[in-house]
Amino acid sequence: MHARQRIESNLTPPGAATRTGSIAILPFEPTPFFADKNRAFWNLQLLGWSGAFLLRAVSGIVNGQDLSFFIVILIEAITGFSISTMLSVVYNSLIKRSPLITWGVTSLVLAVSVLGFAFLQTWVIQLTRPEPAGFTQSLIAYLIYPLTLLGAWSALYYAINYFLQVEEQTDRLERLEAQATSAQLAMLRYQLNPHFLFNTLNSISTLVLLKQSEPANAMLTKLSSFLRHTLITQPGSKVTVAQEVETLQLYLEIERMRFEDRLRTEFRVDDMAAKACIPSFLLQPLVENAIKYGVSAQEEGARISLAARVIGSRLRITVTDTGPGLQGNQNAAEAVARGHSSTGVGLANIMERLAQAYGEDHRFDIETPADGGFTVVIEIPYEAEADSEASPDPAKLPRPSGVEDNGAKPFGTPQTGAPA
Repeated sequence: MHARQRIESNLTPPGAATRTGSIAILPFEPTPFFADKNRAFWNLQLLGWSGAFLLRAVSGIVNGQDLSFFIVILIEAITGFSISTMLSVVYNSLIKRSPLITWGVTSLVLAVSVLGFAFLQTWVIQLTRPEPAGFTQSLIAYLIYPLTLLGAWSALYYAINYFLQVEEQTDRLERLEAQATSAQLAMLRYQLNPHFLFNTLNSISTLVLLKQSEPANAMLTKLSSFLRHTLITQPGSKVTVAQEVETLQLYLEIERMRFEDRLRTEFRVDDMAAKACIPSFLLQPLVENAIKYGVSAQEEGARISLAARVIGSRLRITVTDTGPGLQGNQNAAEAVARGHSSTGVGLANIMERLAQAYGEDHRFDIETPADGGFTVVIEIPYEAEADSEASPDPAKLPRPSGVEDNGAKPFGTPQTGAPA
């Protein structure tokens, strides 16, 4: 059985209003002007050039100009609208380039546009309202008007775009800080899981009472290593799959001292997957979940398998256990809703972290075969480690334990020019 998980928000029914005392709160909020950048661009275009036309038209009416004057200024407004729209397409492609390229090409394009605007303006005036001055003299005289309009338009375009970029960066930083805080709290719950610590310390205490000092010391050393490893990891950071597996090994070594032969593990990680980056402590809750509901739930224990491979531009990680599964009467969606793990947040927490890190560009599937077992499949964009020297050697990754290999090899493999 396969279930694709999605987190959905509960929305207020349309037309409903919430009352607090005597104040009615409408179920909508004002939409910011730049929420739809494409629409805002066209609104400003129409408003700006219409305003320029009306301003000159009023001036012409006051000064008693004839009909030919209004024809000229109408053509000028249409020309300015058209040229500025084409400029927006060029500027939109330049705004993310280096400053030298951006301002150099902008100056060149602006100069050509001003010259073209002035040429068309002079030609229209010569046709509708002949003047004694020659074409060249008139062209030079009329350069000031398109230079002022297009220069101001270009400055305003870049100013609005840079302002929106700063706003977006500020909003992004605020969201990332909130997500980092949330992720830090969630990871601390996993890193210092009271249930795990209680069981481990209780096992150590039992070994001490039985005067088995050597196993007790070994278990205490492993616990110390695991806690040290988890606490030095920066909250919200990413680690390689190899580093994540190394952390899992520290955790499993402690649990193996409790469950002994009942806990069997198998790791299959190909070389490319070992160097891929994932959110830290993404897999530990899955393994913890498998131990509680797979290994400890059966007298014979269970096998926990972890596989990681690269498929095209995607990284696929699969965590499987041979436990009793979901008992046949609980589907995967209900398991997520109930937080099917010892920490109470479990799979839903992992889904939230994946959504925060990758948005919609990820896959989180649960498979529950009819004959038992539980499988979680995670698929995310492949992101190679920037410095491969920092990751453990893939050759040092753990090999299958307690399971026959069966000869299997490791897994291989603006269209409109609106503000950007």
